[in-house]
Amino acid sequence: MSINESLSDRILKGFFYAAILLFSIYCLIPFWSVVASSLTSEASLVKNGYMIWPIDFSLDAYKLIFRDSTIYKSYGVTTFVTVVGTALSMIFTSAMSYTLSVKSVKYRNHMAFYIYFTMLFQGGLVASYLLISKYLDMKDTIWVLIVPGMLSAWNMFLLRNFFASIDESIAESAKIDGANDAYILFKIILPISLPAIATIGLFYALGYWNKWFDAMLYINNKDLFPLQYLIQRIMNNLDYINQVSADVTLPNFIPPAMTVRLATTVVTIGPIVFLYPFLQKYFVKGLMVGAVKG
Repeated sequence: MSINESLSDRILKGFFYAAILLFSIYCLIPFWSVVASSLTSEASLVKNGYMIWPIDFSLDAYKLIFRDSTIYKSYGVTTFVTVVGTALSMIFTSAMSYTLSVKSVKYRNHMAFYIYFTMLFQGGLVASYLLISKYLDMKDTIWVLIVPGMLSAWNMFLLRNFFASIDESIAESAKIDGANDAYILFKIILPISLPAIATIGLFYALGYWNKWFDAMLYINNKDLFPLQYLIQRIMNNLDYINQVSADVTLPNFIPPAMTVRLATTVVTIGPIVFLYPFLQKYFVKGLMVGAVKG
Protein backbone atom coordinates (compact mmCIF):
# COMPACT_ATOMS: atom_id res chain seq x y z
CA MET A 1 0.00 0.00 0.00
CA SER A 2 1.13 3.55 -0.70
CA ILE A 3 2.08 5.75 2.28
CA ASN A 4 -0.09 8.53 0.77
CA GLU A 5 -3.27 6.49 1.09
CA SER A 6 -5.74 7.53 3.74
CA LEU A 7 -6.96 5.19 6.45
CA SER A 8 -10.37 4.85 4.80
CA ASP A 9 -8.74 3.88 1.49
CA ARG A 10 -6.66 1.23 3.22
CA ILE A 11 -9.70 -0.19 5.02
CA LEU A 12 -11.68 -0.27 1.78
CA LYS A 13 -8.84 -1.94 -0.09
CA GLY A 14 -8.41 -4.48 2.70
CA PHE A 15 -12.14 -5.21 2.56
CA PHE A 16 -11.92 -5.85 -1.20
CA TYR A 17 -8.92 -8.16 -0.75
CA ALA A 18 -10.74 -10.09 1.97
CA ALA A 19 -13.88 -10.40 -0.16
CA ILE A 20 -11.87 -11.68 -3.14
CA LEU A 21 -10.04 -14.15 -0.89
CA LEU A 22 -13.28 -15.50 0.58
CA PHE A 23 -14.84 -15.80 -2.85
CA SER A 24 -11.76 -17.66 -4.13
CA ILE A 25 -11.97 -20.09 -1.21
CA TYR A 26 -15.69 -20.53 -1.87
CA CYS A 27 -14.95 -21.46 -5.49
CA LEU A 28 -12.04 -23.73 -4.55
CA ILE A 29 -13.86 -25.79 -1.90
CA PRO A 30 -16.00 -27.86 -4.35
CA PHE A 31 -12.99 -28.79 -6.46
CA TRP A 32 -10.93 -29.63 -3.38
CA SER A 33 -13.82 -31.73 -2.07
CA VAL A 34 -13.74 -33.77 -5.29
CA VAL A 35 -9.98 -34.30 -4.94
CA ALA A 36 -10.23 -35.26 -1.26
CA SER A 37 -13.18 -37.59 -1.82
CA SER A 38 -11.34 -39.33 -4.65
CA LEU A 39 -8.51 -40.10 -2.23
CA THR A 40 -10.70 -42.01 0.23
CA SER A 41 -12.04 -45.54 0.20
CA GLU A 42 -15.39 -46.36 -1.34
CA ALA A 43 -16.76 -47.60 1.99
CA SER A 44 -15.78 -44.39 3.75
CA LEU A 45 -17.33 -42.27 1.00
CA VAL A 46 -20.59 -44.22 1.15
CA LYS A 47 -20.67 -43.92 4.95
CA ASN A 48 -19.54 -40.30 5.43
CA GLY A 49 -20.37 -38.67 2.11
CA TYR A 50 -18.24 -36.01 0.44
CA MET A 51 -15.55 -34.57 2.65
CA ILE A 52 -12.97 -31.80 2.79
CA TRP A 53 -10.26 -34.17 4.02
CA PRO A 54 -10.04 -37.92 3.32
CA ILE A 55 -10.87 -39.94 6.42
CA ASP A 56 -9.77 -43.34 5.16
CA PHE A 57 -6.98 -42.50 2.72
CA SER A 58 -6.91 -44.78 -0.31
CA LEU A 59 -5.53 -44.68 -3.84
CA ASP A 60 -7.62 -47.59 -5.07
CA ALA A 61 -9.59 -45.43 -7.50
CA TYR A 62 -6.42 -44.09 -9.15
CA LYS A 63 -4.84 -47.55 -9.18
CA LEU A 64 -7.90 -48.85 -11.00
CA ILE A 65 -7.67 -46.08 -13.59
CA PHE A 66 -3.91 -46.30 -14.15
CA ARG A 67 -3.51 -50.07 -13.92
CA ASP A 68 -3.62 -50.32 -17.73
CA SER A 69 -0.85 -48.72 -19.75
CA THR A 70 -3.45 -47.68 -22.33
CA ILE A 71 -4.30 -44.60 -20.31
CA TYR A 72 -0.74 -43.27 -20.72
CA LYS A 73 -1.07 -43.64 -24.47
CA SER A 74 -4.43 -41.90 -24.26
CA TYR A 75 -2.81 -39.00 -22.43
CA GLY A 76 -0.28 -38.74 -25.23
CA VAL A 77 -2.98 -38.89 -27.91
CA THR A 78 -5.09 -36.23 -26.19
CA THR A 79 -2.08 -33.98 -25.62
CA PHE A 80 -1.02 -34.27 -29.25
CA VAL A 81 -4.55 -33.64 -30.51
CA THR A 82 -4.97 -30.64 -28.20
CA VAL A 83 -1.64 -28.98 -29.01
CA VAL A 84 -1.55 -29.65 -32.76
CA GLY A 85 -5.29 -29.19 -33.23
CA THR A 86 -5.35 -25.86 -31.37
CA ALA A 87 -2.36 -24.56 -33.32
CA LEU A 88 -3.84 -25.53 -36.70
CA SER A 89 -7.28 -24.24 -35.72
CA MET A 90 -5.89 -20.86 -34.70
CA ILE A 91 -3.89 -20.56 -37.93
CA PHE A 92 -6.86 -21.32 -40.19
CA THR A 93 -9.34 -19.37 -38.06
CA SER A 94 -7.09 -16.30 -37.95
CA ALA A 95 -6.44 -16.43 -41.70
CA MET A 96 -10.14 -16.78 -42.54
CA SER A 97 -11.18 -14.15 -40.00
CA TYR A 98 -8.67 -11.62 -41.27
CA THR A 99 -9.69 -12.25 -44.87
CA LEU A 100 -13.36 -11.60 -44.11
CA SER A 101 -12.57 -8.53 -42.01
CA VAL A 102 -10.75 -6.72 -44.83
CA LYS A 103 -13.30 -4.62 -46.71
CA SER A 104 -11.29 -4.62 -49.94
CA VAL A 105 -11.60 -8.40 -50.33
CA LYS A 106 -13.98 -9.24 -53.16
CA TYR A 107 -16.97 -11.47 -52.40
CA ARG A 108 -16.17 -11.46 -48.67
CA ASN A 109 -19.86 -11.12 -47.82
CA HIS A 110 -20.70 -14.10 -50.01
CA MET A 111 -18.03 -16.19 -48.27
CA ALA A 112 -19.28 -15.06 -44.87
CA PHE A 113 -22.83 -16.13 -45.79
CA TYR A 114 -21.58 -19.53 -46.96
CA ILE A 115 -19.83 -20.09 -43.63
CA TYR A 116 -22.86 -18.82 -41.71
CA PHE A 117 -25.06 -21.21 -43.69
CA THR A 118 -23.11 -24.17 -42.28
CA MET A 119 -24.12 -23.05 -38.78
CA LEU A 120 -27.81 -23.30 -39.68
CA PHE A 121 -27.92 -26.43 -41.86
CA GLN A 122 -25.76 -29.55 -41.69
CA GLY A 123 -25.69 -32.82 -43.57
CA GLY A 124 -26.28 -34.87 -40.43
CA LEU A 125 -24.40 -37.70 -38.76
CA VAL A 126 -24.73 -40.22 -41.60
CA ALA A 127 -23.43 -37.82 -44.24
CA SER A 128 -20.54 -36.78 -42.00
CA TYR A 129 -19.64 -40.38 -41.27
CA LEU A 130 -19.61 -41.31 -44.95
CA LEU A 131 -17.57 -38.24 -45.86
CA ILE A 132 -14.93 -38.77 -43.18
CA SER A 133 -14.62 -42.56 -43.24
CA LYS A 134 -15.23 -43.37 -46.92
CA TYR A 135 -14.28 -40.39 -49.05
CA LEU A 136 -11.62 -38.76 -46.86
CA ASP A 137 -10.40 -42.15 -45.56
CA MET A 138 -9.48 -40.79 -42.13
CA LYS A 139 -11.00 -43.59 -40.08
CA ASP A 140 -8.63 -45.06 -37.48
CA THR A 141 -6.16 -42.18 -37.87
CA ILE A 142 -5.31 -39.53 -35.33
CA TRP A 143 -6.20 -36.82 -37.85
CA VAL A 144 -9.87 -37.73 -37.61
CA LEU A 145 -9.76 -36.15 -34.15
CA ILE A 146 -8.31 -32.90 -35.54
CA VAL A 147 -9.35 -32.15 -39.12
CA PRO A 148 -13.20 -32.34 -38.89
CA GLY A 149 -13.31 -29.77 -36.07
CA MET A 150 -10.36 -27.67 -37.16
CA LEU A 151 -12.44 -24.62 -38.08
CA SER A 152 -15.39 -23.43 -36.03
CA ALA A 153 -17.69 -20.98 -37.80
CA TRP A 154 -18.73 -19.44 -34.48
CA ASN A 155 -15.15 -18.83 -33.38
CA MET A 156 -14.30 -17.49 -36.83
CA PHE A 157 -17.07 -14.88 -36.65
CA LEU A 158 -16.00 -13.88 -33.13
CA LEU A 159 -12.44 -13.32 -34.28
CA ARG A 160 -13.56 -11.59 -37.47
CA ASN A 161 -15.60 -9.09 -35.46
CA PHE A 162 -12.59 -8.40 -33.26
CA PHE A 163 -10.34 -7.86 -36.28
CA ALA A 164 -12.96 -5.57 -37.82
CA SER A 165 -12.85 -3.37 -34.70
CA ILE A 166 -9.14 -2.63 -35.27
CA ASP A 167 -8.44 0.68 -36.97
CA GLU A 168 -7.87 0.13 -40.69
CA SER A 169 -5.20 2.83 -40.76
CA ILE A 170 -2.78 0.43 -39.01
CA ALA A 171 -2.89 -2.08 -41.90
CA GLU A 172 -2.92 0.69 -44.49
CA SER A 173 0.22 2.26 -43.04
CA ALA A 174 1.96 -1.13 -43.14
CA LYS A 175 0.95 -1.64 -46.77
CA ILE A 176 2.38 1.76 -47.67
CA ASP A 177 5.67 0.60 -46.14
CA GLY A 178 5.61 -2.49 -48.38
CA ALA A 179 4.17 -5.11 -46.01
CA ASN A 180 2.06 -7.90 -47.47
CA ASP A 181 -1.13 -9.34 -45.94
CA ALA A 182 0.64 -12.27 -44.28
CA TYR A 183 3.12 -9.95 -42.57
CA ILE A 184 0.31 -7.63 -41.45
CA LEU A 185 -1.67 -10.54 -39.99
CA PHE A 186 1.13 -12.27 -38.08
CA LYS A 187 3.25 -9.25 -37.13
CA ILE A 188 0.65 -6.53 -36.54
CA ILE A 189 -2.93 -7.78 -36.21
CA LEU A 190 -2.36 -10.88 -34.07
CA PRO A 191 -0.06 -9.20 -31.48
CA ILE A 192 -2.71 -6.54 -30.77
CA SER A 193 -5.49 -9.14 -30.66
CA LEU A 194 -4.19 -11.16 -27.74
CA PRO A 195 -7.43 -11.14 -25.71
CA ALA A 196 -9.40 -12.63 -28.62
CA ILE A 197 -6.60 -15.04 -29.56
CA ALA A 198 -6.26 -16.31 -25.98
CA THR A 199 -10.01 -16.71 -25.53
CA ILE A 200 -10.67 -18.53 -28.80
CA GLY A 201 -7.52 -20.61 -28.38
CA LEU A 202 -8.83 -21.71 -24.99
CA PHE A 203 -12.17 -22.63 -26.58
CA TYR A 204 -10.41 -24.78 -29.15
CA ALA A 205 -8.14 -26.38 -26.55
CA LEU A 206 -11.09 -27.31 -24.34
CA GLY A 207 -12.93 -28.75 -27.33
CA TYR A 208 -9.99 -30.92 -28.38
CA TRP A 209 -9.24 -32.00 -24.81
CA ASN A 210 -12.83 -33.13 -24.21
CA LYS A 211 -13.23 -34.85 -27.60
CA TRP A 212 -14.66 -38.34 -27.29
CA PHE A 213 -17.66 -38.69 -29.62
CA ASP A 214 -15.52 -38.67 -32.78
CA ALA A 215 -13.35 -41.38 -31.27
CA MET A 216 -16.41 -43.50 -30.60
CA LEU A 217 -17.43 -43.22 -34.26
CA TYR A 218 -14.13 -43.48 -36.09
CA ILE A 219 -11.47 -45.02 -33.81
CA ASN A 220 -11.19 -48.78 -33.31
CA ASN A 221 -7.47 -48.93 -32.54
CA LYS A 222 -7.08 -48.70 -28.75
CA ASP A 223 -3.67 -47.05 -29.20
CA LEU A 224 -5.49 -44.03 -30.66
CA PHE A 225 -8.14 -43.72 -27.96
CA PRO A 226 -8.20 -40.17 -26.52
CA LEU A 227 -8.33 -39.77 -22.77
CA GLN A 228 -12.00 -38.82 -22.51
CA TYR A 229 -13.16 -41.79 -24.57
CA LEU A 230 -11.04 -44.21 -22.57
CA ILE A 231 -12.42 -42.80 -19.32
CA GLN A 232 -15.93 -43.25 -20.66
CA ARG A 233 -15.23 -46.92 -21.42
CA ILE A 234 -13.95 -47.37 -17.86
CA MET A 235 -17.11 -45.78 -16.47
CA ASN A 236 -19.32 -48.01 -18.62
CA ASN A 237 -17.51 -51.06 -17.27
CA LEU A 238 -18.10 -49.82 -13.73
CA ASP A 239 -21.80 -49.39 -14.44
CA TYR A 240 -21.89 -53.01 -15.58
CA ILE A 241 -20.14 -54.10 -12.37
CA ASN A 242 -22.70 -52.17 -10.33
CA GLN A 243 -25.55 -53.91 -12.13
CA VAL A 244 -24.02 -57.33 -11.53
CA SER A 245 -23.25 -56.62 -7.86
CA ALA A 246 -26.86 -55.54 -7.33
CA ASP A 247 -28.04 -59.01 -8.39
CA VAL A 248 -25.28 -60.99 -6.67
CA THR A 249 -24.65 -60.47 -2.96
CA LEU A 250 -20.94 -60.50 -2.15
CA PRO A 251 -19.78 -60.02 1.45
CA ASN A 252 -17.72 -56.85 2.14
CA PHE A 253 -17.70 -55.91 -1.54
CA ILE A 254 -18.52 -52.33 -2.54
CA PRO A 255 -17.90 -51.48 -6.21
CA PRO A 256 -15.61 -48.42 -6.41
CA ALA A 257 -18.11 -46.46 -8.46
CA MET A 258 -18.18 -43.06 -6.76
CA THR A 259 -14.47 -42.78 -6.00
CA VAL A 260 -13.56 -43.75 -9.56
CA ARG A 261 -15.97 -41.14 -10.92
CA LEU A 262 -14.34 -38.50 -8.75
CA ALA A 263 -10.85 -39.71 -9.67
CA THR A 264 -11.66 -39.56 -13.38
CA THR A 265 -12.82 -35.96 -12.87
CA VAL A 266 -9.47 -35.07 -11.34
CA VAL A 267 -7.53 -36.97 -14.01
CA THR A 268 -9.36 -35.40 -16.93
CA ILE A 269 -9.75 -31.78 -15.84
CA GLY A 270 -6.53 -31.45 -13.86
CA PRO A 271 -4.10 -30.78 -16.74
CA ILE A 272 -6.41 -28.41 -18.63
CA VAL A 273 -7.04 -26.36 -15.47
CA PHE A 274 -3.35 -25.49 -15.30
CA LEU A 275 -3.57 -24.04 -18.80
CA TYR A 276 -5.37 -20.92 -17.62
CA PRO A 277 -2.52 -19.41 -15.53
CA PHE A 278 -0.33 -19.43 -18.64
CA LEU A 279 -3.05 -17.64 -20.64
CA GLN A 280 -3.89 -15.13 -17.94
CA LYS A 281 -0.90 -12.92 -18.69
CA TYR A 282 -2.04 -12.65 -22.30
CA PHE A 283 -5.49 -11.55 -21.14
CA VAL A 284 -3.96 -8.85 -18.94
CA LYS A 285 -1.41 -7.75 -21.54
CA GLY A 286 -3.98 -7.68 -24.30
CA LEU A 287 -6.41 -5.59 -22.27
CA MET A 288 -3.72 -2.96 -21.78
CA VAL A 289 -2.87 -2.68 -25.47
CA GLY A 290 -3.84 0.79 -26.64
CA ALA A 291 -4.50 2.04 -23.12
CA VAL A 292 -1.41 4.28 -23.26
CA LYS A 293 -1.05 6.62 -26.20
CA GLY A 294 2.32 7.82 -27.37
